[in-house]
Amino acid sequence: MTTEDLYTIFQKHPSICTDTRKIEKGSLFFALKGENFNGNKFADKAIKNGCSFAIIDEKEYANSSNTILVDNVLATLQELATLHRKQLNIPIIGITGTNGKTTSKELINAVLSSEKNCYSTKGNLNDHIGVPLSLLEISNTQEIAIIEMGANKSGDILELCEIADPDYGLITNIGTAHIEGFGSAQGVIKTKTELYEY
Repeated sequence: MTTEDLYTIFQKHPSICTDTRKIEKGSLFFALKGENFNGNKFADKAIKNGCSFAIIDEKEYANSSNTILVDNVLATLQELATLHRKQLNIPIIGITGTNGKTTSKELINAVLSSEKNCYSTKGNLNDHIGVPLSLLEISNTQEIAIIEMGANKSGDILELCEIADPDYGLITNIGTAHIEGFGSAQGVIKTKTELYEY
C-alpha cells in the first residue's frame, strides 16, 4: 500500500492511536516497536477495541482484513505525517533548544491563540514519533501550528524538519545538559542549528 492510499484511509479515519489502552473508536492503530515492546502483538486487540485498521510490519500478525502490512510502521507514520503536512496550508513554527522548549511553546501558543485557531504540540511529544503524531492531529480548522522538536543525537532536528517542514524556527538556547548522544558541545550546536539551517 502506498502512502497516498493510506492517506485516503486516514482522511476517513483521522485519529491515530499507538496504545491499546487509549483506543478511540474508528481510529488507526500504528503498531510501533520499542526496546521492550512490539505493537504488532496488539494489532488484534486494537481492532477488537474499536480501531478501524491496524498498521503492522510483521506478516504473522496480519490476521484480518483490517490489518495493513507495511515495511516499517514508524517510517510509514513519518511519511504519512509528511504528506499531511503538505496538504496543510498553514504556517508552522518549529521550536528547539536544550531548555525551555515546552515553556516557550506554551507562551507562544497563549499569545497566538488570542487571535488565531492555533495548534501546539501536546505535552512534550517532540521526538521522531511525537512530531508525526502531532502533525497528524492538525486539522483544516487550525490557522497556525507550533511544533516542538527535541534531539537525542546528531541529525535528529534535521529529520524532524524534513517531516514538519516549518516556516519559522525558534532556538531557545544551546547548552550541554544532554550531551551524551552528541559527542561534544559542538555536536549539540550543530544539531540545534539544523533548524536554523533548514
